[in-house]
Amino acid sequence: MPRTLLLAALCAAPLAAGVAHAQAGMGRIGFVATERLMTESKMAKTADARIQAEFSKRQKMVEETVTKLKQMSEKFDSEAAGLNDVERTRRARELLNMDKDVQRMQREFTEDLMQRKNEERAAIATRAYKIIEQVAEQEKLDAVLAEAAWSSPRIDITDKILKLLDK
Repeated sequence: MPRTLLLAALCAAPLAAGVAHAQAGMGRIGFVATERLMTESKMAKTADARIQAEFSKRQKMVEETVTKLKQMSEKFDSEAAGLNDVERTRRARELLNMDKDVQRMQREFTEDLMQRKNEERAAIATRAYKIIEQVAEQEKLDAVLAEAAWSSPRIDITDKILKLLDK
């Protein structure tokens, strides 16, 4: 029995030393709230203003077309009882075609807007990740997390990244 105990102690010693070493030299971790970078940075605000200016005319045109369709539909509903079958069918088809055009216009607008937003976010992310790498190297961080259920304010480097991103 004592021999087995001695063998177990010899096997466990390097393991215990490894655990102690790992605990003593634990890596440093940082955390970045990427969504804050995408909403609070000057780059993000400038991009939002640029996109707003770029798409405002088109948005107004879509809204005006939707309003026109609603007015035409209401007019048709109020006049439909007094129209003959041929005229009622023609106007109903006209409204249906206009509705399809409006839906297509809205869908294309939304797709184009989302594509531009994604392009701008990608540019911000590219620049932010370069800055995150620099800060991680300067502060000798072993890992920087971008997603976490919770993080301590002690490891949050978002404000530093925002300041550097805004320069």
